[in-house]
Amino acid sequence: MKTLSLQQSITPVQTLLKYCFGIVPIVAGFDKFTNLLTNWEQYLNPSIGNLLPFSPTVFLMLVGVIEILAGITVLIKTELGAYIVAAWLTLIGLTLLLSLSYLDVAVRDLVLAASAFSLARLTKFTTATQDQYGIS
Repeated sequence: MKTLSLQQSITPVQTLLKYCFGIVPIVAGFDKFTNLLTNWEQYLNPSIGNLLPFSPTVFLMLVGVIEILAGITVLIKTELGAYIVAAWLTLIGLTLLLSLSYLDVAVRDLVLAASAFSLARLTKFTTATQDQYGIS
């Protein structure tokens, strides 16, 4: 059956994307507390930083918690989590574009957002196919 063959071809790609968009946000989220990978404050648009009712460090820790939760959601409820990560990456990319800084990171985040969106759509397709054909 073509559908089952397509399902078997898509599954490894979907699994790879699931773990990438699950684990990377969790790691980045935890790093907001340690700054081992980078100094995250450098990416914060100063105009946004000035609007905050608390320090940029506290803001980035809140961002870290959101990223950790988004990554966990991808691992547990892949379609929903992938949409959340896609939206999150889009917001980050657009914020960087508007600040006219780190344009390379902005473009990368927008491409990653498209990839996360693709994961969500793949998951929707594979779930529907599994339901239709009784595949587990």
